[in-house]
Amino acid sequence: MDEFKGCNLDYFPENILIDVLSYLSVRELVRAGRVCKRWKRLVKDQRLWRTVDLTAWKGVTSRILWVLLRQYLGCGLRCLRLRGLLLSARGGTFLSESWLKALSTKCPRLNKLALLHADLRSLPNCQILPRSLRVLELRGCELPRSFFSQNLPTSPARPHERAEATSSVVAQQQRGGQRGKGLVSPSGIGVERLVLNNVPSFTDQHLLNLASWEKLSRLELRDTFRVTANGLRNCAAKEGLSGLEGISRLKYLEIGITGRQGYQLQMASLGLGAGWLGLEELSLGGKEVGPGLLCASRLKDLKCLHLWACTLSELQIVRSCRMLRGLRQLEFLDVIFQPRQSPPAGEGQGQEGGEEQQNEEEGTGGESNDENRTLDGTDPFPSLRRSLAVLLPSCSLVFTNCSVQINVD
Repeated sequence: MDEFKGCNLDYFPENILIDVLSYLSVRELVRAGRVCKRWKRLVKDQRLWRTVDLTAWKGVTSRILWVLLRQYLGCGLRCLRLRGLLLSARGGTFLSESWLKALSTKCPRLNKLALLHADLRSLPNCQILPRSLRVLELRGCELPRSFFSQNLPTSPARPHERAEATSSVVAQQQRGGQRGKGLVSPSGIGVERLVLNNVPSFTDQHLLNLASWEKLSRLELRDTFRVTANGLRNCAAKEGLSGLEGISRLKYLEIGITGRQGYQLQMASLGLGAGWLGLEELSLGGKEVGPGLLCASRLKDLKCLHLWACTLSELQIVRSCRMLRGLRQLEFLDVIFQPRQSPPAGEGQGQEGGEEQQNEEEGTGGESNDENRTLDGTDPFPSLRRSLAVLLPSCSLVFTNCSVQINVD
């Protein structure tokens, strides 16, 4: 026992101490660096600064950001999360252009940046962000009008020349993408995934400017109330005079409205009715599920469909899936299913239709629904599974946190 009483942290190897320090927050790490010279050296180890989350530190100011960047952040940084001063009583400038330039210089491996409640209206555009970024996430932020635009070396008085320059840049990028994946776009924007959550200032003009992002393959729009169907239709990938136009490399698109009441429902997902070349995965949530299901059949390359945070009927799902023969995965998340309503006894046509549908399900269910038969006793959606198995035999179904609505009547 005397030997254990004489032991202290000085006898521990540095690798073990770094593992212990990795459980501390950023604020606690800074305090731990003031204990002694050894701890100060250990705290600056870049293994502790790969993922930095400052959203829980409410007192972060621009001065603290400069201290962290000069003393701690370095080439080991991969992910950075920041909370701005948009909802703070202090206000003021949080992210400056000089700090972002210093961040891109000192942290060349930063690939994800998440901003919460940040006022970005003082920044000229997104080109000052680090070029190494692959994921950009904005939640509750304020954006300037030209944040996502690019400065092309053309005269604004000649729109046809500006369009030719844009098409030439896209053609050069497509040729460069065939030669190698490591090339950087001419604008320096290498973001592949863009997440916009509750950004009131995001409009159709911002969405149209994203067409110049050559590497954008995943776009998530959540509670972006100012995006309309026309804006989504104009930026959709389609064949043009100079090749593909719009956001041509997009593979994943998410549209969801589940936010506060009082906003006018734009039904932006109706813009999918014009089609979208190359779009393989679609996610619809909230009030955009109904309009989106009506237009999903126009997406010829669609393979995965995700529906979340909505209320659906079995008949609505079956009607929509009749035109989606190419689906490989259909996922339901936090969906409330309305029970099937039996037709009145006086309507002979309804009874005949119901009998035909039942006979069709029974006739084809024996071939590929052995699994569904075993789940009928505990599965709350047996009829829906059988109907979708008939329409989409090669599609996998996923139900997560779903329930069936019970009518008291």
